[in-house]
Amino acid sequence: MLDHPPSLSDDARWAAVVARDRAADGAFVLGVRTTGIYCRPSCPARRPRRENVAFFADPAAARAAGFRACLRCEPDAEPERRIAAQAVTAAARLIEAAVAEEAPAPSLAALAARAGYAPHHFHRLFKRATGVTPRAYANALRARRGEAGLAAGDSVTATIHAAGFGSASRFYAEAGARLGMAPSARRDGGRGETIRHAAAETSLGRVLVAATERGVCAIQFGDGDAGLEAWLRRRFPNARIEPADAAFADTLAQVVALIERPGADAGLPLDLRGTAFQERVWRALRAIPPGRTASYAEIAEAVGRPGAARGVATACAANAVAVAVPCHRVIHADGSISGYRWGVARKAALLEREGALRREPSRD
Repeated sequence: MLDHPPSLSDDARWAAVVARDRAADGAFVLGVRTTGIYCRPSCPARRPRRENVAFFADPAAARAAGFRACLRCEPDAEPERRIAAQAVTAAARLIEAAVAEEAPAPSLAALAARAGYAPHHFHRLFKRATGVTPRAYANALRARRGEAGLAAGDSVTATIHAAGFGSASRFYAEAGARLGMAPSARRDGGRGETIRHAAAETSLGRVLVAATERGVCAIQFGDGDAGLEAWLRRRFPNARIEPADAAFADTLAQVVALIERPGADAGLPLDLRGTAFQERVWRALRAIPPGRTASYAEIAEAVGRPGAARGVATACAANAVAVAVPCHRVIHADGSISGYRWGVARKAALLEREGALRREPSRD
């Protein structure tokens, strides 16, 4: 028997869900049978079908029935935490709007005042939620605008000014650290970069691992070393490609461990190279633990682009760092596992050894 509060009828609860009524938060939670997730009534995720919904008095009752908490609305979070998260989200939107309009980003004092916090307190809240300070967030957004310009073939000088950086040195300091290579090198196929590589045999075939000074930039499955090296040279046609020395053995071993023993990730440094959207998708993929899967639609919602499931699939296909960016953990809502650049058989094998060959459909 499902547990729910007698003070509200199911029709009233459903009306609150349809209205995303924040006033109903705390009165009950809803569980979605097709996903096994429970949410607040005000959850901004796509609304489920009524026939797939069960109501519970509180999160504990939902968990007892086998449901797990929604990562988007965080139904287990304390009210103060939710208010702080909303304030950080609103501040981030203000910063994004300013950068988009090529205007100065709001000051910390202005953001804190708008949110109702002391500046030093809000600085901590923002960094805790996003991993960066408000100033660093604005700089990262400007760097993304720079990426777009470089990808379009604009000159580095034009990109620097269009992105809102006052000097070339600031752009290179910010964007270079984020992109992993200097902007001109990125645009020119790795010109001026040295990329070292090695290959090893695994249970899923031969794997090539390549890295810059900043981290692993490629993990590629293939049938032979010659073909793998040829692929690497095509991907970075202007980089200096060299065989790795003995010191690279530890990095190679870490990658093999990722393939053979799910959950063996020991913080392998990565040098990811993609568009801003692709990098957001790749970060979301890295948050999926071994033994779990997510649908393309769920990842689209996680990166703030509901309805962009096709774009997520394209970003997965563009991933050049197998297993470390686990695009194999993304499946279709119907549970099928097609669409893996290294072959469906490898994707199935990885999911099987992780114990994740089961359906985890999107919230609809």
